[in-house]
Amino acid sequence: MKFLIKHEVQGRLRIHVIRNRMTCAEADVLCWALEKQKNVVKVKVYERTADAVIYYTGDREELIHGLKQFHFEKADVPDNVISSSGRDLNSAYREKLITKTLLHYGGKLLLPNPVRKTWLTLKALQYIGKGIRCLARMKIEVPVLDATAIGVSVLRGDFKTAGSVMFLLGIGELLEEWTHKKSVGDLARSMSLNIKKVWLKRDEQEILVPVSDILPGDRVIIHMGNVIPFDGEVSCGEGMVNQASLTGESLPVRRCEGQSVYVGTVLEEGELEIVVRAVSGSTRFEKIVTMIEDSEKLKSNLESKADRLVPYTLAGTAIVGLLTRNVAKALSVLMVDFSCALKLAMPIAVLSAIREAGQNGITVKGGKYLEAVAEADIVVFDKTGTLTKAKPIVKEVIVFGDYPEPEALRIAACLEEHFPHSMAKAVVDAAKRRSLYHEEMHSKVEYIVAHGISSYIEGKKTVIGSSHFVFEDEKCRIRPEYQERFDTLPGEYSHLFLAIDGELVAVICIEDPLREEAGEMVRLLKEEGISKIVMMTGDSERTAVSIAKRVGVDEYYSEVLPEDKADFIEREKAAGRKVVMIGDGINDSPALSASDAGITISDGAELAREIADITIAAEDLREIVILKRLSNAMINRIQGNYRGVVGINAALIALGVAGIIRPTTSALLHNTSTLAISLKSMGNLLPTN
Repeated sequence: MKFLIKHEVQGRLRIHVIRNRMTCAEADVLCWALEKQKNVVKVKVYERTADAVIYYTGDREELIHGLKQFHFEKADVPDNVISSSGRDLNSAYREKLITKTLLHYGGKLLLPNPVRKTWLTLKALQYIGKGIRCLARMKIEVPVLDATAIGVSVLRGDFKTAGSVMFLLGIGELLEEWTHKKSVGDLARSMSLNIKKVWLKRDEQEILVPVSDILPGDRVIIHMGNVIPFDGEVSCGEGMVNQASLTGESLPVRRCEGQSVYVGTVLEEGELEIVVRAVSGSTRFEKIVTMIEDSEKLKSNLESKADRLVPYTLAGTAIVGLLTRNVAKALSVLMVDFSCALKLAMPIAVLSAIREAGQNGITVKGGKYLEAVAEADIVVFDKTGTLTKAKPIVKEVIVFGDYPEPEALRIAACLEEHFPHSMAKAVVDAAKRRSLYHEEMHSKVEYIVAHGISSYIEGKKTVIGSSHFVFEDEKCRIRPEYQERFDTLPGEYSHLFLAIDGELVAVICIEDPLREEAGEMVRLLKEEGISKIVMMTGDSERTAVSIAKRVGVDEYYSEVLPEDKADFIEREKAAGRKVVMIGDGINDSPALSASDAGITISDGAELAREIADITIAAEDLREIVILKRLSNAMINRIQGNYRGVVGINAALIALGVAGIIRPTTSALLHNTSTLAISLKSMGNLLPTN
């Protein structure tokens, strides 16, 4: 690639790419290629000027060499990089705003008066049509008010006022549409699949391979709790698939041999073998965008205030007209439309809050969930992987029978590697560190949520899981000579019990360190207005009380099942409280669904991420505090907008009725204040630090 260095300081380079014109797609390709270089920290590409600003660390010459070697034509860019980019969108809306402004002011200067009046009348008919259609649906909403104001202005021959109102309404609609589509795109990008490896079935063996190795026609195994990574057809097995992310269906649907499954849906129960139909990454993004656009999730409950004010504005216009017998004074009320400002400013405030959450590593699936967080009385935490680091490590393997420690760990890893949980990952990682590699030596694995795993090895039933599952459900026993060893198991660890053929053979002791910031996070949440913080865990009473004391929660519950968490939340909601649930595992899914706002950790189970309403990055729990502050700030901004709109417009009505200002001036000041409030709503809610 040929380029010029326009400006340079230590760690920052501004270059100009030498080519006739840079398209949005080329800008995305260049940005993607530069971000892949190991020494590049951040990149900004400006397609209009064909410039790029590169922030880097390390060797400058290495960066320059990489730029020289780059070729647009040879770049092997994934499908979803360009298809999910927002660059085309931003460019298109900038052009629309510029065109609309030029047409408005250019028309005033260049068009003959009769032509301009005809053009404005035709435009007015579009707004009047929208108002009539709204009335036909038996609704008195903002379009009715717009149609009345514009229609009356045209009938009175006041084309200047009609033109100004339509221009400002058009600019407002463009800004709202732009912000909405940009926020939807940002949200969809953050929700797009990020699966790195899948189980490929080859020669009747399951092999874990990179997702990029999969081709149409390959057979892929989907285990319970995992997201389906490709469109395909079920070739073997049976399962219940949650399709809520694509269809909005709340209940999972049964899928068996010969039926289709779709990328991004979640296998809640069972196991499926699918024949891959398509491997393109862009289909998932497109489906998510459609889902968000069609859903009501982005709408805040507060937005309905706007339409509720329309009848009052119309009634006010009629009353002023009857009392004063002055059309100009009545029009002053009509031109000042309370609902217009609210209808525009409120969704922009909500969508801007969602965008700002994204900048802080928080994915929010809708404005109503930010409202729920702002209004929350109770926050419920799962312990494992949420209050703890989600990086548990195996500290000790205690044997209770004929199997030596390495063999017990190897068998445990063989079973656990099929299922997504932090404890399972700890066992698999421990086996890898000790080079305890294995072939698939077991039969079909059955996973019982929140209990454990069951299978057969060499004809012997093998189970691994909680104490309740192994000893109460599976009726396994401990040899009498090992009872004392069992009674003195170290209490500071969580335990996984491995039993073969009805006898305990090993206990895997797992340390799940508490997150350093957990205590501070709980304290800050209370400062932000949360009245009660609860911890619920399937762990033992001994482990639960230790964590609860260190974190500072108000209540804790130990040895709970998934349905217990959901039942607790339903009871609190029935008592009139708003409840937020925070968890990361498959067993947290019922509680996440039951809560007013379900929050999960970004590296938690895929099912939890699909079901949750909000996802936070895994690095720091204090992001929950940022989310709470952001939600509070959004509500404060919306309420501030409401007070501002009512105050400004009430003053304009008073001035109009008193005859101090004309309807044209009322309309201009009203629309100008509406745009000002809307533009202010686009700004960040939280301080930059």
